[in-house]
Amino acid sequence: MILPRYLALALPSMVVLVCAYGKNRKERAGALLAFLAAVLGLAITHELVGWYAFARVDGAYRGMPVDLWLGWAALWGPIPVLLRRHLPLPIALGLLFWVDLLAMPALDPLLRLGPGWPTGDAIGLLTVALPAQLLGRWTAAGRHLIPRLLLQMAVFAGLTLWLVPTAAFTLGDGSWSHLLRLPPPALLAVVQLGGALALVPLAGVREFALRGDGTPFPWDPPRRLVTTGVYAYVANPMQLGMVLLLALLAVVTRSVTLAGVVLATVAFSIGVAAPHERDDLEHRHGPAWRAYRGSVRDWIPRFRPHPQPGSPARVDPARLWLDGDCGPCAATRDALARRAPLGLSIMPAAAHPTVLWRARYTAPDGFTASGVAAVARGMEHVSLPWAYAAWFLALPVIAPLAQLLSDALIAPPHPAGVSPAAPPHPAGVSPAAAPHAAGASPVVPPDPAVALSEER
Repeated sequence: MILPRYLALALPSMVVLVCAYGKNRKERAGALLAFLAAVLGLAITHELVGWYAFARVDGAYRGMPVDLWLGWAALWGPIPVLLRRHLPLPIALGLLFWVDLLAMPALDPLLRLGPGWPTGDAIGLLTVALPAQLLGRWTAAGRHLIPRLLLQMAVFAGLTLWLVPTAAFTLGDGSWSHLLRLPPPALLAVVQLGGALALVPLAGVREFALRGDGTPFPWDPPRRLVTTGVYAYVANPMQLGMVLLLALLAVVTRSVTLAGVVLATVAFSIGVAAPHERDDLEHRHGPAWRAYRGSVRDWIPRFRPHPQPGSPARVDPARLWLDGDCGPCAATRDALARRAPLGLSIMPAAAHPTVLWRARYTAPDGFTASGVAAVARGMEHVSLPWAYAAWFLALPVIAPLAQLLSDALIAPPHPAGVSPAAPPHPAGVSPAAAPHAAGASPVVPPDPAVALSEER
């Protein structure tokens, strides 16, 4: 069984090296992401299904020979990605199925196949190889940012929060059973704390996509320097959040091995990853990066945001347009103004060039948000506790729910300058003239005490 194990790893590895020759950075990044996705997917498949089994051999992870695992992941992940110009996705999946039909029976007695294994293999291709191929191909081509970002998040969350801890428990100490046997109140508290910690990296991923047009993967980075949102408070929120989550897992699973992994991760980040990241960002963004890093640290968040989110060359603050004739809007305006937000001017919505029906946030880089999302963006300019609440409001499920509740119970959409309780503007009167038609006061210049600019 030694020769099949060597060939199972050596042949796919050689093909990967040959196919990667001459490829650009994006294509290699896509191949690597496809490999990681296949590694994770095959590990999950091995735990969940029973249509195959391995003989007991040395060098195995939870009963699966490591060399066969990695070779299989190379076959299902990077090879078709690197050959994507010659192998359309349906043809690539068909060829993978054909190779499996030939190769897997030949691995007996190392690999023992159960009844219906071809059906299981086809399911595996659809649930493991297909997502890996989509992630790798979209990354290599620089397409479909949000879908590939979601796939990246799933892969790295699975690797960090399941595969790495499980490997630590298998090779060292600790167990998932320590977590699962907690009393329900304690387990609920752990889940809530984990969710609170996960909010920080989630906010970082969202900011990379919305403001930077990129992803957290180092070889698929944002095109623009991102210093807004959570990055106005800490320079590496994703690393910070994931390290804290792993530390929480180490405590609740009683794993000294996993705690060692956490320390090794921090050491690697500080000693290896951080210098590389600094050199890359210095090369790509120059003075803007130096100005940002002069006030924002890697691991210790600021209490107040970075004074000038965005390029140092920009002196214009972001603007939050709120309707002063709307009671809840005015209360929001006053609450924010009392706390002297940095880099934010609060403006009367009636002074906006167009008629606004909800609050509006506009940033110097062209980014806009409306409604609850606009108010949340304004909260990010205040302080860390306010910003944390804003990141919670921005979650995919929370954001539309908060907007729905706001429209129904707090302040329904209405043209700026008209009270939400006032009747609609008369027929024949343009929306721009509606405030005067409804008896509202004429537009006045913004109060300097309310229109706040950045702190000096």
